Amino acid sequence: MLRCAFALIVFTAPALGADWVKLIQGKTLEGWESIGDGIWSVMRDGTILGQRPAKGSHQAWLYTKKEYTEFDLKFEYWSRDRGNSGISIRDTSRGAHSVGEAHVADRTPSHIGYEIQIWMGSENTAYPSGSIYLFAKAKTGVQIPNDWNLMEVESRRDSIRVKLNGTLVSEHAGDPKRGKTGPIGLQLHDPNSVVMFRNIEIRELP
Repeated sequence: MLRCAFALIVFTAPALGADWVKLIQGKTLEGWESIGDGIWSVMRDGTILGQRPAKGSHQAWLYTKKEYTEFDLKFEYWSRDRGNSGISIRDTSRGAHSVGEAHVADRTPSHIGYEIQIWMGSENTAYPSGSIYLFAKAKTGVQIPNDWNLMEVESRRDSIRVKLNGTLVSEHAGDPKRGKTGPIGLQLHDPNSVVMFRNIEIRELP
């Protein structure tokens, strides 16, 4: 009996989950594409810095070239005071209708896929950080103002769950009419945007 139990443990251990993969390899944005007028760079420690030109308009995005279906995503973010940013998942448009003169309010990534909100301001707002924009308002009192915060997103075919600094802050089944697959996007919401992302890792489900 002891031999059987030991064999079972050894056999099942690899099935606990796939490996985490870093979405920034080295000091370049290889594997990503910029949409709009965002100024994106990789700092010496691997942190992504996103800024906008002074006369920019509407949104700008940085998307992974690869698309994902079921996965766990984790990263740290920092934004200036009253900074407005977010990440998108399952956005098959890749922000095409959210930038410059092509901007169409009801065709932005939050209307095609899903946007997980990042808002570094008063939490007395419709969608504070960690909210699944348009679908689920996040629990407040979890974000650390003017500092780095850890966000974790669990994307499944029939559910989206968001944790902020280890606390579950929002979840939703999603819209059955929307797609299940798409890239990961990082948002610069407006010309005043300054945002940083670091330690971005993803773990795809088999």
